Amino acid sequence: MRRREFITLLAGAMAAWPLAARAQQSERMRRIGVLTGAGGEDDLDQKTRLAALFAGLQELGWVDGRNLRIDVRWSTGNMDRTRKYAAELAALAPDVLVAGGTSTVLPLQQASGTVPIVFVGALDPVGAGFIDTLARPGGNTTGFMQSEYGLTAKWVELLKQIAPDVKRAAVLRNPTDVSGAGQFAVIQYVASSVGLEISSVSLRDAKEIERAVEAFAQSGNGGLIVTAGGLAVIHRELIIALAARHRLPAVYPRRLFVAEGGLFAYGTDRIEQYRLAAAYVNRILRGEKPADLPIQAPTKYELVINLKTAKALGLTVPPMLLARADEVIE
Repeated sequence: MRRREFITLLAGAMAAWPLAARAQQSERMRRIGVLTGAGGEDDLDQKTRLAALFAGLQELGWVDGRNLRIDVRWSTGNMDRTRKYAAELAALAPDVLVAGGTSTVLPLQQASGTVPIVFVGALDPVGAGFIDTLARPGGNTTGFMQSEYGLTAKWVELLKQIAPDVKRAAVLRNPTDVSGAGQFAVIQYVASSVGLEISSVSLRDAKEIERAVEAFAQSGNGGLIVTAGGLAVIHRELIIALAARHRLPAVYPRRLFVAEGGLFAYGTDRIEQYRLAAAYVNRILRGEKPADLPIQAPTKYELVINLKTAKALGLTVPPMLLARADEVIE
């Protein structure tokens, strides 16, 4: 390159540099805090969901380290830890807080009554008192529901289709959860119409789960219905192992259980919900209020069947269900 051309090029670059620098400096760094529910930092399911959230934000122009600072806390289902981390995140003065799961919403609301909160996968947010109405949430909170109670009815129907000999079902649920009570009520109502006898098993303690399922399995023709919620995710390895040990057909609320050996699941696509949540975070960062953003119901449900587990239980999955399945694990 000739010396004159080089000087001209250098002068142009130096003239442009202050403009670029000023533009970069004028773009204020924003901050979001994310509080997860069940699952720790090494949990692959949690990592996948957060990756979907971060990818969605990046598509909308928010890049961690450039114009966005993301702080994540992993509560692993422990409520004392959840409250502690909620307070920590609120103290960082974020622009938006993201609540992963039902158990994290109230602690974040209690930690800050003004910072906008976007929840992902909360059950019955109106019944839990998180918001006023689905159409007009009010306050500082909005987000995405994990499921509707109509989904719960499908668990009973699908269990009878896959395992028609099941006459009794133990419902594994969190008895202290408002949404858990709603799910159980729907299951009881639908079960009576198909001749299924229902009992309840608390998910609060691993030893309690093991004792209750073992006692339930002593009588024949039994199956399990695992309701949605953080405790089910936390105890999933034990639940799946108990179902296999006692040869109990079981329906689960999420694909995660089936990928780890469960029989089948019907539920929402949580990864998709986290990706969609990025759009609400973006709208709030750009000036909209959570009170004006309606609660979003799930847009995608998935039926996942594990044929290996079905074979181990001596079950033949109806071809109609296999044709309907979004994923078949062999």
